[in-house]
Amino acid sequence: MNTRHQRTLAAVFATPTRANIEWASIEALFVAMGAEVEERAGSRVAVKLGEAVQVFHRPHPGKEAKKPTVRSVRDFLITLGVKP
Repeated sequence: MNTRHQRTLAAVFATPTRANIEWASIEALFVAMGAEVEERAGSRVAVKLGEAVQVFHRPHPGKEAKKPTVRSVRDFLITLGVKP
């Protein structure tokens, strides 16, 4: 992972939960970790990393992920054993 991805990872694990992380940065982090990102119906995105699959709702019309989405991303990463 490069520095940009490390900053995004730190932002996802920050306390209090941030609501200003761009979704594109989160997707880039997933891809850098080796995940497959698949488009689903509407604005849903499935992220598959190993055998784990999680579906997220891509924010719109804004580009920043809201706090509940950031919490879901953090929980998904924790279940995968990722630490900041």
